[in-house]
Amino acid sequence: MAGKKQFDMATALDAAMIQFWRTGYADTSVDDLSRATGLNRSSIYSSLGDKDTLFVRCLERYTTRYGGKYDAALSCAADRPLAAARAFFDITLDRIADPGVPDGCLVAQTVMAAPALSANVAAHAREAIGLQHARLRAALTAGRLHDEAADSHAAHLAAVNQSLAVMSRAGASAEQLRAIVDVTLDALARTLDASD
Repeated sequence: MAGKKQFDMATALDAAMIQFWRTGYADTSVDDLSRATGLNRSSIYSSLGDKDTLFVRCLERYTTRYGGKYDAALSCAADRPLAAARAFFDITLDRIADPGVPDGCLVAQTVMAAPALSANVAAHAREAIGLQHARLRAALTAGRLHDEAADSHAAHLAAVNQSLAVMSRAGASAEQLRAIVDVTLDALARTLDASD
């Protein structure tokens, strides 16, 4: 259609995701999203949805992007569970070190803001946290940990992973974050050795 401005949906969603990630859901206005995406308010509402809808789309985009990387990292868990757990944390540490994205984790900061969120957005954030636990539990079960140990270690690994994002926003260095991961992996190694 002549005169109608076209835009790339993926680029607009990525820009909105980065904006939400940088400032959080509550502190991101539709005007902020307009500046970030280059779209006017009307185009945002008609093409991307209201703020809640757009945020859920961005959260799903984020969890799919990093979830695929986590799945790939954990794919060797049946044969090498400790290496898989290390690769899992490497995804997070690489994301934290990436200057092209904001500090922290969109999921972690969203869960922490749950009281200020709509019920729908809060539910999606809780679901994203649950997916990480389920992913880790499946990997540790494949790595021959019995159900109770797999469940407790999955919960611990997921909590440490989220804390890395929080600690990075608080200014922890790469060396400090790596030390946290090393302590966590040492505890997992002891459990894996005991289960053999």
